[in-house]
Amino acid sequence: MKIIVTGGAGFIGSHLCERLLEDGHQVTCVDNFSTGSELNILECQNFKKFTLIRHDVVKALPKNLKVDAIFHLASPASPNHHSKLSYLAMPMETMLVNTQGTLELLKLAKQNRAKFLLASSSEVYGDPKEHPQNENYNGNVSTTGPRSVYDESKRFAETFTAYFIRKHTLDARIARIFNTYGPRMLKADMRMIITFITQALEGKSITIFGNGKQTRSLCYIDDMVEGLVRLMFSPRTKGQIVNLGATEEHTVLEYARMIKKITYSQSPITFSEDLPEDDPKKRRPDIKKAKQLLDWEAGVNLKDGLSKMIEYCKQNL
Repeated sequence: MKIIVTGGAGFIGSHLCERLLEDGHQVTCVDNFSTGSELNILECQNFKKFTLIRHDVVKALPKNLKVDAIFHLASPASPNHHSKLSYLAMPMETMLVNTQGTLELLKLAKQNRAKFLLASSSEVYGDPKEHPQNENYNGNVSTTGPRSVYDESKRFAETFTAYFIRKHTLDARIARIFNTYGPRMLKADMRMIITFITQALEGKSITIFGNGKQTRSLCYIDDMVEGLVRLMFSPRTKGQIVNLGATEEHTVLEYARMIKKITYSQSPITFSEDLPEDDPKKRRPDIKKAKQLLDWEAGVNLKDGLSKMIEYCKQNL
């Protein structure tokens, strides 16, 4: 199949490109490199069926581009308010790629009668009042807070996708991606796990925002890619919204202690009162639907996944 992956030079996108190439597909990576990296797609460039297009998907791709399936992953995704690569540092770009960009790609999918997958986010649930979160929960999201540039634009991307499914019978589906980690996470993203690992390896204080009682569940990248592929290509997924994420839940403080232990670090764990506005207190997916529809659940043990990522960080950061 001829497949487009937008945001294909990003963390999740680059792993997805590799998987699709290994499966024998012809893959076109579309990325403007606002947060992606050419280093992420070095392996992909060894495949004859790989093509890179430097392009901002807010603008339409060439009309003569033929495609059978589109994975739309393009968007800044880091919530860290100190990172220059976060959606808080690129608010307009984030809103446009998730709205105008999504519309242009849906139009391309319609033109080609292609399958379409929107990479949405667990952030559409906001700071949830239901736990764990299932696909029927409408969320608790601020429309005006600083995180709304990402949360609300992802929600509207879902609205666009649902409209094309209803109005144009587009073969589309929505993945709500929960916290994912693994090799190729950018240090500059300053997300929790990569920051904790870097601080531990460098002997710096492992800094926690807030009191550390916030909970997260972390899915290893290999499991996430498998979930995305199954959601796109499994039967009966047209029109479906599916949570993808791990269900093993820990507090932020517990993650800091795990990383300190695995790295044999002497770094102290410190706390900052600088907790980001609208930061969710709990985050864990209900994945009953993924199990039933895709026969999918995260399989990589947390300790094993963290160990793999730590080894990657030792060699590459």
